[in-house]
Amino acid sequence: MNNMKIEQAQVNDAFRSLHFCIFGAGSMAEAIVRGMTEQHLTNPERIAVINRSNAERLHEMQDRYGVTIDLTAEAKQNRLAAADIIVLAIKPKDAAAALHELKPLLRADTLLVSVVAGLSIATMQRIVGATPIVRTMPNTSSNIGIGATALCCSQEVTPAQKCAAMTMLNAMGIVTEVEEPYLNIVTGLSGSGPAYIYYLMEAMVQAGMEGGLSREQSHDLTVQTVLGAAEMVRRTGEEPAALRRKVTSPGGTTQAALEVLEQYRFADAMRTAIHRAEARAQEMGEQIGRNME
Repeated sequence: MNNMKIEQAQVNDAFRSLHFCIFGAGSMAEAIVRGMTEQHLTNPERIAVINRSNAERLHEMQDRYGVTIDLTAEAKQNRLAAADIIVLAIKPKDAAAALHELKPLLRADTLLVSVVAGLSIATMQRIVGATPIVRTMPNTSSNIGIGATALCCSQEVTPAQKCAAMTMLNAMGIVTEVEEPYLNIVTGLSGSGPAYIYYLMEAMVQAGMEGGLSREQSHDLTVQTVLGAAEMVRRTGEEPAALRRKVTSPGGTTQAALEVLEQYRFADAMRTAIHRAEARAQEMGEQIGRNME
């Protein structure tokens, strides 16, 4: 146990020595900054945030988190050149220009972490060369620190760099490493997943109101039900199917409801939806690659 504590302390010290530059100032960039600063993983002054033109947004980030911002082109280039980790958190349409801008500024040991959906490691390396790259797929729950993120690494990424990327991303929730081809199913499962749950919740709230509850009552009961169900799976470690069987009494109300869901092929529809999102992620990634050639 003491050895584990010493090892973790060494990881933390190494992480605190790094300089970060977040290229982009949108919601995912803010989620990363919030996670690192709220968990005191590093001094906020070691985090620089830059974007192309929105100075107001940069000042907002500085005021909220104490990060460093740079507004002139020269200052931005200096921050990028000095960074140990550059986080590419921009829209896919802006990625090619950003990568061309980055190429002459990257050192051999600079780690590029991309949260750009659909942008493959191969496409990025066609522009910047054999740079160490960590590609990620977070979801929107990262904005409140309980997100789910998958990552994959190029062959140039060192163990220390992967550890640093994991530390940074863990500040937003959980992180799992996958091979790059599986990022498409991750997109369909957890990337788009919150929307499926919201859609289910919409229907639950509406049904409650149709049964005579107020919107507030139906909303609050739905939110707590979804929260409680997820927490039961997490705390007990049991499979969702096992927990479902436990609350399904033969001939009872739950069984009656589940029979209707089976009639409408709910499980098949959900699996098909996830795989369609997976396929669409593949299509979008191929299109982004073609557009950047």
